[in-house]
Amino acid sequence: MTNNICYKHFVHPFFFFASSVIVLLVLFTTTSAIVTSKLSDKCIDKERDALLHFKSYIHHDPNGLLSTWMAKGEEATNDCCQWVGVECNKHARVVSIYLSEGDLVGKLSPSLLNLSYLTDLGLSENYFYGFIPTFINGSKTRLKHLDLSYNSFHGSIPKFIGSMTRLKHLDLGDNNFTGTIPPVLGNLTNLEELSLRNLKRCTVENLDWLSQLSHIERLDMYGISLASVDNWVNMILSFKNLSYLNFGECGLSEVMHPYSYPSFNSSSSIVVLFLENNNLNTSMYHWLFPLTSNALELLFLSANNLDWIPKYLGNLCSLKYLYFNDNLMPLKLSDLLNNLSGCTSHTLKFLYASSSRLIGSLSDDIHKFSSLSILDLSNNQLDWTISEKVWKLPELRLLDVSNNSLEQVPSEAQMPNISSVENINWSSCKLGPHFPKWIQALKNLSNLSRNKFSGEISFLCQIYDGFITLINLSHNSFTGQIPDCLYHFTTLEFLNLGHNSFSRRVPASIQHLINLKVLNLYNNSLSGELTSSLQNCTDLKFLELGANNFSGYVPVWIGEKLSRLHALSLTSNKLFGTIPIQLCELVHLRILDLSMNNLNGTIPTCLSNLMSMNNLNGTMSNYSLEPYVHNFELPLLFPSIFPLVDYVDHAMIKWQGHLHEFSKTLGLLTIIDLSRNNLTGKIPQELTNLSKLIALDLSMNALHGEIPPNIGEMKELQILDLSRNNLSGVIPSSMSEISFLNYLDVSYNNLSGKIPSGTQLQSFDPSRYVGNEGLCGLPLSEQCPGDKEKEATLAIGEGHVTEDDIQMWFYIGGAIGFSIGFWMVCIALLVNRRGRHTFFHFLDHLENWIYVKVMILIAKSQRVASP
Repeated sequence: MTNNICYKHFVHPFFFFASSVIVLLVLFTTTSAIVTSKLSDKCIDKERDALLHFKSYIHHDPNGLLSTWMAKGEEATNDCCQWVGVECNKHARVVSIYLSEGDLVGKLSPSLLNLSYLTDLGLSENYFYGFIPTFINGSKTRLKHLDLSYNSFHGSIPKFIGSMTRLKHLDLGDNNFTGTIPPVLGNLTNLEELSLRNLKRCTVENLDWLSQLSHIERLDMYGISLASVDNWVNMILSFKNLSYLNFGECGLSEVMHPYSYPSFNSSSSIVVLFLENNNLNTSMYHWLFPLTSNALELLFLSANNLDWIPKYLGNLCSLKYLYFNDNLMPLKLSDLLNNLSGCTSHTLKFLYASSSRLIGSLSDDIHKFSSLSILDLSNNQLDWTISEKVWKLPELRLLDVSNNSLEQVPSEAQMPNISSVENINWSSCKLGPHFPKWIQALKNLSNLSRNKFSGEISFLCQIYDGFITLINLSHNSFTGQIPDCLYHFTTLEFLNLGHNSFSRRVPASIQHLINLKVLNLYNNSLSGELTSSLQNCTDLKFLELGANNFSGYVPVWIGEKLSRLHALSLTSNKLFGTIPIQLCELVHLRILDLSMNNLNGTIPTCLSNLMSMNNLNGTMSNYSLEPYVHNFELPLLFPSIFPLVDYVDHAMIKWQGHLHEFSKTLGLLTIIDLSRNNLTGKIPQELTNLSKLIALDLSMNALHGEIPPNIGEMKELQILDLSRNNLSGVIPSSMSEISFLNYLDVSYNNLSGKIPSGTQLQSFDPSRYVGNEGLCGLPLSEQCPGDKEKEATLAIGEGHVTEDDIQMWFYIGGAIGFSIGFWMVCIALLVNRRGRHTFFHFLDHLENWIYVKVMILIAKSQRVASP
């Protein structure tokens, strides 16, 4: 009995415990399932919908950046927090959207209003256009970082931005805004960085609003006119945290007058100061002094009218980078170095003094500049021998002495010291014809162009330095084959062998140049098919293979593999076949030159996909090779010594035997040249979508059909050549809307009709229209039929009349007479008897008047017609 009682007492707690465990397990499993379900779909529906609405405003996404942004039920994660470019906080609220450099095309959606927790929005370097809608809920926004730079937004800068009081970073630069910079930006009292760079169509009434930005650290107003602002120095001095100031190209010279500073006790905190291209003279040194302090590391005074350097710049003990190029400095180089010989001489890393009218020689004083890494003295009037102490500078990595009057170059005995210098620009220094052995010791053959070298370049195979990035042997007289040992140069980024006499095929070892960004083999005698080895050079941005003897088809792999190309030139070769549609995938392409080959077929309509040439790319004037180089100390700040930039910023375009030079403006240059081929078919209507195209040459083909009627939408065209085709129809009236057109040739087609008048189309030489029998009107001597009739028409008052005049007056008189007669009959006959009597009396006189006038007109016409 006792055992049974004990058993019962034992069983009851056991079953109770077991049941509890089972219940807890069930609850845990159910809860886990619910939580797991929620976690897989944790994005807030309202915010997911807002992001999808944002995506719906994007009508071109060439890189598939938004491919993961999909609605529920589609093959993608429902959690928008996992989408590319989106970040959420721990509560699954969207806090960041970063889609910069995505090449997205579209407008900005106001749906961003529904992202109430958004703190960071980065949309720079895309192709957004149109007005900026109200996408932020005023002062309630949490936004701290807003970057809309390098797009094509237009209209005025929205005033609602001034209500985003939590903003710390605001970048609206490089857009197409117009109007006045809104003073409400002064309400952004937490702002630390403000960039309005390159808003050259905007104006500033004053800078009073800036005084409220007490936390500002970086201020960039490059390109905005400050010609009416006269108190900016004092205002800048009031910013205690300002470390970066860019007032380049701001028209500062127009407001230069004596300043009175209340206090110089507080030292300026500016570290980087840009004042280039302001037409400043030496009187500016008075107000520059308080802006400089021992905090200053970079001073940019290029492209002004300065003719000396004050000694106080030599006492800036932190100055590392000094830009003084493109000034008017008729002084000795030794005096320049002497004025900088204070503590600056120990810290200065880079001295850029090219194109500044320097005279004299590079004396032994250079040894004081022990930290000097880059010295650019090119394009001056130096008549010198290079001091041996130059080669003993321990940090010197680049020396540019090109385009001077050198009397002596280093001897082979100096070679051990020279080898420590990575780059020496010896361009136009007359070092040839033999290639000196000591040059082979250099770590970079950066620029040995225009030195009259001859012979083969097999010496390249003797160079085993694994860090060479630049080779420029262009404009010499080298011959033979390009050696097949390029695998030595896997770090090479720039190779220019153009304007020589190289022959045979491009070596297969070029496939090892996986870091190559610029390849120029122009104007040699290279032959064979375009080597497929080049498709491994996927980083290429500039490919120039023109003026050779290459044959075969235009490779499809150019469009498939070289997606980063900005410029492609295959002109003057022996290529045949059709233009591959894969070239349309090169969305960054700005120059396409396939002219002077044997290409056939039609012009691909998909060329309209070349987004860098279309009307949504208004900000690409900022184009350069800078976006892929992020080294602070070299290309971004020192473009003249980075040959990629120098080379790509210069182009010679040949039209009908005439060279058109585009120098330092390649950022604005967009070209399609398909001339001198065997292309057929019509000019694609889609080409007119490329409204930022500057030059279009389709001449000397077999194109037929009409000129696209809306060609006037290509408003940036400066050069248009459609000559020597089989085009028919009229010259579209919309062509008169192309205001910048300065070269036009439509000669030798089958065009007809009148040349649109009242535009610059009449200013071109008549030879640009000849060979079109049906064309008439100025500037041609052939008059249009309508013009002849108008000239024959003279005023009746002068006693001259035509049959048309008689008919015109007859019908006018008949119409007037009928109208008057009808209503007078109705009124007079219905009103009274006297009216009826008067009416018939009027008819008698009207008949006589009309008869007399008609007879007079006939008599006058007969007198005019008689001899």
